[in-house]
Amino acid sequence: MIVNMIREFGAWSWLIFGMVLLGAEIIVPGNVLIWVGLAGVATGAVSLLLWETTWWIWELQWLLFAVLSVISVFVGRRWLIRSNATSEEPLLNQRGASLIGRTADLMDPIINGHGRVRIGDTVWIVNGPDLPAGAKVKVVGSQGSDLKVEAL
Repeated sequence: MIVNMIREFGAWSWLIFGMVLLGAEIIVPGNVLIWVGLAGVATGAVSLLLWETTWWIWELQWLLFAVLSVISVFVGRRWLIRSNATSEEPLLNQRGASLIGRTADLMDPIINGHGRVRIGDTVWIVNGPDLPAGAKVKVVGSQGSDLKVEAL
């Protein structure tokens, strides 16, 4: 059934395949299918030009598609890395780092360098100089899930 459909559509089947892959990038994000989809569209464009020739067999078409896929993924990834796309929220997944500069009152005293503080709705373990409970502290850094604080 699929083979018959490919024979009916001819070179257009590559263009359809490439468009399906481009559309799949929306559903399965990862920035790979877009480059493979472009390789499919390019293979379709070449197939439109060479479809009537006797030597343009399916093995050559798949070989061209594979080579173009590898090249386009490689070039696309390099281009994305060089574009230095900056995020509107650079600290989105670095919650501790996003708290640097905030002030809070100690929940528990800092004894032997360790204590606890509540910032927002989260209780954080803090490291810093020994201070009594209720003392005001400022977050100056983060290390893993612990915050480094200093007295105000």
